[in-house]
Amino acid sequence: MPPPTTPHPGRAQRLREATRDVHAALDAALMARESFASREGYASFLAMQLGFHRTVAPLYGDAALQAVLPGLADRCRLPLVIQDMADLGLDASASQPCASQPAFAAALGWLYVAEGSNLGAAVLRKLVMRIGLSDPFGARHLASWGAGPAAHWRDFTDALDAVPLDAGQEAEAIAGARQAFAHVARLARID
Repeated sequence: MPPPTTPHPGRAQRLREATRDVHAALDAALMARESFASREGYASFLAMQLGFHRTVAPLYGDAALQAVLPGLADRCRLPLVIQDMADLGLDASASQPCASQPAFAAALGWLYVAEGSNLGAAVLRKLVMRIGLSDPFGARHLASWGAGPAAHWRDFTDALDAVPLDAGQEAEAIAGARQAFAHVARLARID
């Protein structure tokens, strides 16, 4: 009898492992700032979110990405971030520099970061409720989707794992995810 084979980790798992360090550093820095302890702290977080979601919003409209990631267009959270800012009387019209749009494989890495933030949003949502924010006021972009964040994430990662990429494109996807985390750190002025 042949020994049992260990399944290879999927792309989402490989991206997670390859970005663990930058993700942990960013999370720690945001929590150390007490970004969710006051509306002022949350306003800085929203400004960071606005910059990031403005950068990734075009990816949600990309036809090639939509072809491999079903329902992608509906996942874009930029309009919700803008509504959250309006709730708090913050100006979302200020232009912020956007990163250039990545190529297909790197874009998958950027989307991995954007969609993965939905899992963390469930925790952040509870924190901002303590400062008087809610799904219909100021925290729309943190609200759960449909069957919840776990199902939303699973649907995304199943599609992401199924995209055929060669070794070079795999490396580009990892580089894209690391670039996305670095971009968020710059927007948060953590780098």
